[in-house]
Amino acid sequence: MPEDRDWEVYKVPPTRTPVSEGTTSVPNPVTFLQTVFNYVIDAPVTFVREWIERQQAKNKFYYYHQKFRRVPDLSECLEGDYLCFFEAEAQWRRDRMVDQEIVEIVRERLGACKQREGPNQFQNCAKEMEQLAQVTKAYQDRYGDLGVHGNARTCLMKQKHRMLEERKAQANASDQ
Repeated sequence: MPEDRDWEVYKVPPTRTPVSEGTTSVPNPVTFLQTVFNYVIDAPVTFVREWIERQQAKNKFYYYHQKFRRVPDLSECLEGDYLCFFEAEAQWRRDRMVDQEIVEIVRERLGACKQREGPNQFQNCAKEMEQLAQVTKAYQDRYGDLGVHGNARTCLMKQKHRMLEERKAQANASDQ
């Protein structure tokens, strides 16, 4: 069979169907409902949404994390000011959580350095090891021996006793 056909040999019979016109005397109800929906519901909603987006674009607000104001320390609270005691306790708990996360981040950095360096970890990760030692010592000085139920008052007392011991040690060192 040849590639290109001879259209004179295989004639297509003429069609007797009349060409339909797209317009009629009666309007299409679907088109009418779509137009009504567009003008009554969609257009006002779109207008309001675009107006709100324009207003928000003018005043951009970047939200990263919640920032709490610093409240007075427990030592700055007046006697019998229970609201101040509660706020100081909440601030102390937030500070403790932040310090725990700092220790954890430094520990993860040291672990990543050890994993990356392999056998050379003692030379190449010395800075991270020193930083972890400093951070854990600071954390232990502040929160060590408080236990799970430690609070701001016991932490303050621990700090006071440590300061008294340091003064006594300085006095003994200066006497000798």
